[in-house]
Amino acid sequence: MIDVQRLRVLRAVAEHGSFNRAAGALLLTPSAVSQHIAALERAVGHPVAVRSTRGVTLTEPGRLLVEAAESISAELDQVRHAIDRLTAERPRLTVATFTSGGRHLLPTALSRFVEAHPEVELTVVESEPEGATEMVRGGAADLALAYHFDGPPPVRPDGRPGLDWVPLMEDPLWLVLPPGHRLADRRSLGLAELGSERWVLGCLRTEAYLRRYAELAGFDLRVAASTTDYFFAQTLVAAGVGVSLVPHVSLSTTGELTVVRVEPPRPARHIGLVLPRRRPHPRAQALAAALTAAAAAPPRTPTGERP
Repeated sequence: MIDVQRLRVLRAVAEHGSFNRAAGALLLTPSAVSQHIAALERAVGHPVAVRSTRGVTLTEPGRLLVEAAESISAELDQVRHAIDRLTAERPRLTVATFTSGGRHLLPTALSRFVEAHPEVELTVVESEPEGATEMVRGGAADLALAYHFDGPPPVRPDGRPGLDWVPLMEDPLWLVLPPGHRLADRRSLGLAELGSERWVLGCLRTEAYLRRYAELAGFDLRVAASTTDYFFAQTLVAAGVGVSLVPHVSLSTTGELTVVRVEPPRPARHIGLVLPRRRPHPRAQALAAALTAAAAAPPRTPTGERP
């Protein structure tokens, strides 16, 4: 039988790259770490880690065991949080969300949820998709509102270790131009037409997308400002610092800016929910349903779009 504590030790060895550093992290002696690894190797019948002067390299069986250790650790964390919820005086529900998605979807969904479940002690935590996903995986959050651009969602396709991705909505990106811009009278633009412009970035993922597109289109991306807040980015566009690419739900409602469609293939964010596959919080399903209803509402027409 494979001992869970020995899996924990192997995971620490993989994370820190040496027996000595793993021992320090686990508050064990290097000899104790070595004994745990040796016992694990006897249990599985194969070497799991190879030591050298350059550190420790996992074997293929060792890598499989580390994956199993991560899944088991996540499951145990989820169980611990579930027990905490069961023994709490009031039912608790924690949702993690990225800023713009939470601003767009959560108010309506939470109003419905709180009205239907006034007994629940609700906690909202702001986090980007990677962090929010890890919170659900470890049981620190019961569900998460997250997003991805092109490519796979933040949950691995095979669902390990026990997470599901529930699509909610597509959030198309729009070009945002400052007042009086030379192309402000256009209904749609290709990104290459703005290759000579300076750009204001609202998040790192937008920058990654733009850099890939610029390389394919043959122009150098010139960044005038880089922020982590689409609303701040739009104030900089309004000030004439540059142009920007902004998701629909993050568009300003002030009317100071010109909003122009991106010509196909039009980039978009894909917004969805991350939920634990096993033992989901029963009230998390209720909040997920409220978020699904909020996402199904017709999108508003962007202020500043050319007719």
